[in-house]
Amino acid sequence: MEIILLKDIDKLGYKYDVVTVKNGFARNYLIPQKMAVIANATNSAKREEIIAKHEAEMAKRVDEFKAIADKLAGKVLNIPAKAGTSGKIFGSVTNVQLVQAIKEQLGIEVERRSIELTEEVKNLGTYTAIANLHKEVQANINFEVVAD
Repeated sequence: MEIILLKDIDKLGYKYDVVTVKNGFARNYLIPQKMAVIANATNSAKREEIIAKHEAEMAKRVDEFKAIADKLAGKVLNIPAKAGTSGKIFGSVTNVQLVQAIKEQLGIEVERRSIELTEEVKNLGTYTAIANLHKEVQANINFEVVAD
């Protein structure tokens, strides 16, 4: 079944892409969750109008996203965590903690869903995460987990 995505979905596609998925996945999950609509003639026509508006808006914001990426590029964030004597932290560092650290230390607001951790952060040390700010703009976030 061909559908039009209404949100970015990992490993499936970006917002307003037309993708083919299995009927059950579309009918039982994507459409009821308001993540997609069926790609019929009416919805396709609406999609074209929305894409034109959305691309104009995003073209204006690409420079803003690039500025955010430049601010994130050279910085190393410090994230405090409670740790044992062996350097293993209690729990793990999540993208929520990264967003809070970015906001507090750099004064930049980033969406939680746009940050992707490349590995589990369960020990003290230096790590890298990826911020998917836009289709064309990605930024590496370097952070160090320090004992609290």
